[in-house]
Amino acid sequence: MDITELINKEQICMELHGDTKEEVICELVDAIDKSNNLHDKNIYLSDVIKREGEISTGIGNEIAIPHGKSKGVKNASLAFGVSKKGIDFKSFDEKLVHLIFLIAVPEDSNNLHLKVLSQLSRKLMHPEFRHKLKNANTKEEILLILNGESEG
Repeated sequence: MDITELINKEQICMELHGDTKEEVICELVDAIDKSNNLHDKNIYLSDVIKREGEISTGIGNEIAIPHGKSKGVKNASLAFGVSKKGIDFKSFDEKLVHLIFLIAVPEDSNNLHLKVLSQLSRKLMHPEFRHKLKNANTKEEILLILNGESEG
């Protein structure tokens, strides 16, 4: 499964408004819920916040990838948001996070979230890819970047 199969325009937030990691996670959960990919938004949100409390998903390079396997999830999906001001995710490099991916997978989905994490991590290793995401102007542009089809 390619990560671009898990995300659509409705699951992209060009400007996250929250000031805390819990608030931006909630915004991204809302985006996934609006795409009808959740059975229960509150259960999924609670599972993601609980997982975030175990260890931060701020992976450095201004990126966080919160995730959770949850019985609140109907269909595997991915949401993405940009925070221009930056969010303190307690990343190991102590930098604010600007690019946030939220992975939602059903509780019985084996290791799908690990496969999605792996695909995302490979793409996010490249500074040019991160720069393009951070500076994209439209949701369509984000989808092209994720799909590896963007120019320049």
